[in-house]
Amino acid sequence: MNRFLGYIFSPIHYLAFLLFLLIFHPIQWVSLKLGGYMAHKRSVDLLNFFLVATYYLIGCRVTFKNNYQLPENRSIIFVANHQSMFDVPALIWFLRKYHAKFVSKIELAKGIPSVSFNLKHGGAANIDRKDPKQSISEILKLAKRMRENGWSAAIFPEGTRAADGVMKAFIPGGATTLIKKVPDALVVPIAIENSWKLTRFGKYPLSFGEHMKITVLKPLDPVNSSPEDLLKEAEALIRRHLA
Repeated sequence: MNRFLGYIFSPIHYLAFLLFLLIFHPIQWVSLKLGGYMAHKRSVDLLNFFLVATYYLIGCRVTFKNNYQLPENRSIIFVANHQSMFDVPALIWFLRKYHAKFVSKIELAKGIPSVSFNLKHGGAANIDRKDPKQSISEILKLAKRMRENGWSAAIFPEGTRAADGVMKAFIPGGATTLIKKVPDALVVPIAIENSWKLTRFGKYPLSFGEHMKITVLKPLDPVNSSPEDLLKEAEALIRRHLA
């Protein structure tokens, strides 16, 4: 039934998703030019609200759970597992008040309406995974922006999506570099469940009626812990939750 209904409703979802990307591309440009960073950020937040709303067109419920009082005046490094492209708009929307900037593939920073514009001008780190020097440089620039502006960051340490829902081992690299360069940042693990099921039949049809869950786990204070140990603990907390 999930596949059958997916054939019917997937085109509606994709059309709505693309429409919002096209509508908000010029809105982002105008917002940035006339209102600067905050106006641009509000336009990006609103875009991702509508993108998440399109998930409901394929019967997908999205639940966000956070039982912790996270500081809004302190940088946070959100560390999450990664299951599908549906993870990102949901995280941008639900984490909007923390000004979370993503560590993203450089390929996404060109050719995609709205998405590429935000990655170029919104403060993200766009890394070339084939060029270690460029990747490190981008991470360091992001760390500098975090320290200067009190921004947060969101990173997927698996390095790629777990399309079958089986979480891959976390790769140190970018995550540990951020922790080192923003030593007072709180490290917050996030567990994402079931978003992989949306694409279990491929990009078409999407699976109808799934329930995507995003859960904020116990924050980890960097005091007296190495970046490597913090990342291992974040990975263990996410694995434990998913299990």
